[in-house]
Amino acid sequence: MAWQKMFYSCCLLTVCLAYVLAKPPPDGKKDRVHHGQDLSDHLHDDKQDFQYDHEAFLGKEEAKTFDQLTPEESKERLGKIVDRIDGNRDGFVTQPELKDWIKHTQNRYIYENVDKNWKDYDKNNDGHIAWEEFRNATYGYYEGEAFGDLENKETYQKMLARDERRFKAADKDGDMIATREEFTAFLHPEEFDYMKDVVVTETIEDIDKNGDGFLGIDEYLGDMYSMDSGEPEPDWVKTERQQFLDFRDLNKDGKMDREEIGHWILPPDYDHAEVESKHLLLESDKDKDGKLSREEFIESYQRTLDDSKSYNEIMKQFRPHQEL
Repeated sequence: MAWQKMFYSCCLLTVCLAYVLAKPPPDGKKDRVHHGQDLSDHLHDDKQDFQYDHEAFLGKEEAKTFDQLTPEESKERLGKIVDRIDGNRDGFVTQPELKDWIKHTQNRYIYENVDKNWKDYDKNNDGHIAWEEFRNATYGYYEGEAFGDLENKETYQKMLARDERRFKAADKDGDMIATREEFTAFLHPEEFDYMKDVVVTETIEDIDKNGDGFLGIDEYLGDMYSMDSGEPEPDWVKTERQQFLDFRDLNKDGKMDREEIGHWILPPDYDHAEVESKHLLLESDKDKDGKLSREEFIESYQRTLDDSKSYNEIMKQFRPHQEL
């Protein structure tokens, strides 16, 4: 049937959603921990930190584009950015607005992924995605059939139920019609605090083999390594076993509960955006009123941009000698 072909082609997305926190790193060890993204590859040196600030504020790719602009072009572009950062349109940029902008910039890849998938699901082009739109586009599910002629219909039914539960969690107003922000939370729940509970639930479902709602040490290790391989246990497995005992099982009852699982897969992270936004405000706020005027913002960032260009020119001259 035609809907089945569409279903098979769309299942990859659902599988990716189900295992978004479980992508294996190069050594083959599965890693369910969500790692926050660095703002820049450069060191944050307050004596010479223009490269870090430059990339933290614009994102790595956009920073490269800005390096090619003339002073007039960059000032014009910066003016447009100020208007986007100034959420309440009062003519000033505050620290929370700067923080939100930096977080948005560093999560740009997420929003690009949502944009790429949006048209596949917003079938009526109303700027929203209803659960029925997503369900039909992903599963080709029709009332009365319920995957009846599929070999693994129970698996697909579980996937459908899992997606519906996640969609409901992302849908803040409960109308089962997702805004762009809610659909972003559906596709990338690990990036949204209010989705933490459903991420923990999905992790338990993946790993909890005995169905008691907890993760024992064998279940924890079994998610990373097949203990039935017959091969000697690698050193990293021994390390993970000790990690479980010392740092995962916080109350030392021999298993991980929901709170402990959440602490493991979504650990409290150093807030790079918070620190960088405060740093930029401190460096740019000439009249010390706790906010940046349009003029302060453009003048300060243009200076950072000029420093960045000078740094790049110096490095271009230095690299040929380095290679000799």
